[in-house]
Amino acid sequence: MIKVNVLYPASDGARFDMDYYLNQHTPMFRARFGDALLSLAIEQGLAGAAPGTAAPFIALCHLGFASVEAFQAAFAPHAAEIMADIANYTNIEPIIQISAVKL
Repeated sequence: MIKVNVLYPASDGARFDMDYYLNQHTPMFRARFGDALLSLAIEQGLAGAAPGTAAPFIALCHLGFASVEAFQAAFAPHAAEIMADIANYTNIEPIIQISAVKL
């Protein structure tokens, strides 16, 4: 299994509409990925490790797929639509990392 991790770093002037993300963007990409999407977790940053520090990320999204190839096959036909919708909820350029799940 692999995870596609989409990270939205916090910064001055960063805008992130969590309501839109949860209620518009997420249902859209879930429908497009269909059964290829095996798991989904969305997190909202609350704080950093040290008391009183800000979270380094505003939001994180973790998508589970059987393989990199399964992700690419599900994403490619809808990439333009999914990527174009980003401007509707954030001005942050997301960081994307694909990882192998080890545990």
